Amino acid sequence: MKTMEQAKIEIDSQMKRFGKVNSLMQYINAVTLEKKHQEQPKDKAVGIDNVTKEMYEENLYENLRKLIEDMKKFSYRPLPVKRKYIPKGNGKMRPLGIPSYEDKIVQGALREILDIIYEPKFYDFSYGFRNNKDCHQALLDVNHHIMFDKINYVLDADIKGFFDNLNHDWLIKFLENEIADKNFIRYIKRFLIGGVMEEGKLLETSKGTPQGGLISPVLANVYLHYVLDNWFNALKEKGQIKGDVYLVRYADDFVVLFQYYNEAKKFYEELKIRLSKFDLELEESKTRIIPVGRFTGGKETFDFLGFTHINGKNRKGKYKFIRHTSKKKLKQKKVNMKQWLRENMHSSLKELLPKLNIKLEGHYRYYGIFDNFKALQSFTNFTKEALYRCMTRRSQRKGWLTREKFLKMLETLGLTRPKIYLQKGY
Repeated sequence: MKTMEQAKIEIDSQMKRFGKVNSLMQYINAVTLEKKHQEQPKDKAVGIDNVTKEMYEENLYENLRKLIEDMKKFSYRPLPVKRKYIPKGNGKMRPLGIPSYEDKIVQGALREILDIIYEPKFYDFSYGFRNNKDCHQALLDVNHHIMFDKINYVLDADIKGFFDNLNHDWLIKFLENEIADKNFIRYIKRFLIGGVMEEGKLLETSKGTPQGGLISPVLANVYLHYVLDNWFNALKEKGQIKGDVYLVRYADDFVVLFQYYNEAKKFYEELKIRLSKFDLELEESKTRIIPVGRFTGGKETFDFLGFTHINGKNRKGKYKFIRHTSKKKLKQKKVNMKQWLRENMHSSLKELLPKLNIKLEGHYRYYGIFDNFKALQSFTNFTKEALYRCMTRRSQRKGWLTREKFLKMLETLGLTRPKIYLQKGY
């Protein structure tokens, strides 16, 4: 049976020779599916099948044998994903789709194959859900262009409900540009139309791809590669944009940086037409052209990847591009932390702190960039206060835990302190 390492060599060869790939289903076998099973994290939310990794593993080889047999007979059909909602920073809820366990491992194999095909085709300015690329690299890219290139304006764009409105027919057409294996495409279609289970009701999915699915990120990247990235690159290569211009995209979140306002304005209008062709539209209330940089930058700011981007000055009064944790994200993080502490308030401080430190460490590693220490400290102070209030509510005996005693306990047990992790280039 062929491994994914062999798949990469053979797929690369086919792409170079023919521009398309075939016979992809041979790479979804007992070896690759078992590997995807092993890669699944433990203690993750279950789908409508209520099957955990541990449960599936009890009869692993028989389960895999039957799964492969069903896939060969095309009797395998993905189960509807379970709808779950998580809070957004604006007070609204973001829908997530949790696949059943077996669907997770199949999606894992499909995704790896898609990654092999498309990773060489994606542009360097696309950062979302790709190997060896992350949010900080995207932020650094934006920073570099504004500080060192001829950039005076940014188009801060927002696509309305992208994951919910992705057109299936267009997506399949895009995939068929590189994939000649009709059976592989057939299973992609089945996952797209698998449906959503919400409060016991089955909802059809005639468009979109559920956030939470393992193949959704790469499918989203494929869609925007054709709809946005290729189109943008063609405009540049054909010289239809004369000034400096740069696109930085993370999944469906992107900014376009311009030297000239008139070109930013023209691109904005053409972008609306371009997106509408593929059943997408901009959220007009959240899409703006903003002056940035040492020559045009004013008091206007824009949010990108959880940070508010600010035209500022250094201590010597020279222009400096600054990033702070966005108020929306900081508020959301505080709400989430308060809720988590309440859920764990009956644990002892000794038991709770290691788990809390892991959460704080994750926050600092993402938001710990140069110029953002004040926001980190604000989050830490909020967490300390919320923790203190939770501890004092555990007992009806008033005054049992003074603030001084609490702070001394934190110092003894060790609370992770704010830290700037990313300084270079910022």
